[in-house]
Amino acid sequence: MEHTPVLYQEVLEYLQPRPGGRYVDGTIGAGGHTAGLLAASAPDGRVLAFDRDPEAIAFARRRLSDFGDRVVFVQASYAAMAEEAPAHGFTAVDGVLLDLGLSSRQLADAERGFSFLQDGPLDMRFDPTAGRPAADLVNNLREAELADILWRYGEVRLSRKLARAIVRERPIRTTAQLAGLIAQETGRRDRIHPATQVFQALRIAVNDELGALEQGLAAAVDLLRPGGRLAVISFHSLEDRLVKQFIRRQSRDCVCPPEQPLCTCDAQAVLRPVTRKVVRPTDEEVAANPRSRSARLRVAERLGT
Repeated sequence: MEHTPVLYQEVLEYLQPRPGGRYVDGTIGAGGHTAGLLAASAPDGRVLAFDRDPEAIAFARRRLSDFGDRVVFVQASYAAMAEEAPAHGFTAVDGVLLDLGLSSRQLADAERGFSFLQDGPLDMRFDPTAGRPAADLVNNLREAELADILWRYGEVRLSRKLARAIVRERPIRTTAQLAGLIAQETGRRDRIHPATQVFQALRIAVNDELGALEQGLAAAVDLLRPGGRLAVISFHSLEDRLVKQFIRRQSRDCVCPPEQPLCTCDAQAVLRPVTRKVVRPTDEEVAANPRSRSARLRVAERLGT
């Protein structure tokens, strides 16, 4: 299944790619946003593209082969961009994009274990060669630890009950086995499957996604040149809250308009919000790509001279 970039036009509108520009795509996925950045910054704009998933890097490398050395690939978390970007000649960049969603390719591959819609091993690692798969957490953590993960990262209301049931039914090795147990324990048949938040919580824990986001946001601000922009697409409230609070802290509630070259309302501000409110996909985009429904875009601009 081909991945459709979420909020594609909005990303290009806010990042304003230009010829000769330097950009970082911290989550290249299938390469859709990067292709747009490269096309809009022709003939000599460049993109440094990160992804932890070796399959995503391989796919994007093939898809973007026509752009030659204008795109540089790094198989690593965007949390490492503070070290990796200067090593590849990317300093004082014009824009950083973080699209925090899973790609359609990852969701469609049952062997990756990200989706409960088809049976597969409980893995969920972005890099399947590193770290602990979800099965390790599900089958080895204490009940209280499991409940804490479900509540903290998935905001699962029945976290204690579900953790107790998981421990009781161990070993649990597959996505279908876990999803079936959750449906049985909750007794819910809502439009949204009751396993959705549980799978989200486990995936976040397996990949330390919130920790990576905190590191990546700080690194992105340091890499941006004055006037450079940070764009973040999140897909659930925990990510969006973290991004919103980060921009608020870095902007010190700056209220200067985007077209004003310098911040005059607070000399301590590092960022200025470009999007005062979260940007969501249009009804037309949601109709064409239902997975975009929960996407939320926030953009901020680096201040300084």
